[in-house]
Order: sequence, then C-alpha cells, then structure tokens
Amino acid sequence: MQSLRFHSKVDANGIVHLQVPVELANSELELVLVYQPIEKKRDEKIPTELGYPEDFFEKTFGAWQGEPLTRAEQGECDQRDWDLL
Repeated sequence: MQSLRFHSKVDANGIVHLQVPVELANSELELVLVYQPIEKKRDEKIPTELGYPEDFFEKTFGAWQGEPLTRAEQGECDQRDWDLL
C-alpha cells in the first residue's frame, strides 16, 4: 500500500477532483479517503479576497497558446561577497 497526500478544494456541488501520477493510468485502485478540514491562517487570503474571480486560476492555468516561452540568455553574474567564502 502506498499513500498520496493532496490539498484539494470541494466545489459547491460537493465534488473533489483528484489527479494521480500518470504511472497509475489504466490501473485499478482501491482508494480510502481520510480528510482533515484545513483552517486558514488569519494572514492568509484566498484568491477571491485578493480580487480574483472564483475560478480564475482553473480557467487560466495552461491557457497560453502563443509561441513557446523561452528564457533569454542571462549573461554572467557579478561576483558576490559570499562567493569568496
């Protein structure tokens, strides 16, 4: 038996979506759900409190359809004091 730990949100219909590692594709599993409600830290805000729409990240994650993003050459870094230690 192996275990996976997820942090997930239950939607308004009581549905939780889980993604398992691709190595488990096309296999049969017996799942046991043990849940622990998560209490928000007082200083931690949810996306809607920061002005994002309810499903903003779900709708925009992976949505880029333009040319592939590439990182330009960064050049040489200046020598820092801690490099001399």
